[in-house]
Amino acid sequence: MPINLINPDGLPTVDLYKQVAVATGSKLVFIAGQVARDADGNKVGENDLAAQVEQCYLNVGTALTAAGATFADVAKLTVYLVDWTPDKMPAFGDGVARAAAKLGITAVPPLTGVGVATLAEPDMLVEVEATAVID
Repeated sequence: MPINLINPDGLPTVDLYKQVAVATGSKLVFIAGQVARDADGNKVGENDLAAQVEQCYLNVGTALTAAGATFADVAKLTVYLVDWTPDKMPAFGDGVARAAAKLGITAVPPLTGVGVATLAEPDMLVEVEATAVID
């Protein structure tokens, strides 16, 4: 496994992800931002942030599999959230937890959450992109 996820001393521990990913692999995998659409292109979770987050993570998992990778190989996630406010954190966390349970993962890689006004698909509440490292 080319990714070692850590929470170093001197940084706060965050429940949703690890603070640092140390990569030792030789190939980079860049996953385009994934939105809450199923394999047929149907919208998932209209106006439901948790459902959309879950679908985004599941879509990232599908893309990783196609590249010969898993979430264990992910070094960084970037999450774009429409009209983000701190009171949306429980729904975001619920969506991550539901996806993690379905994907069978426990440690989630470092992530950066970015509040945005809108996404390219205006009916979407969240978009998740990933960078992975594989041997």
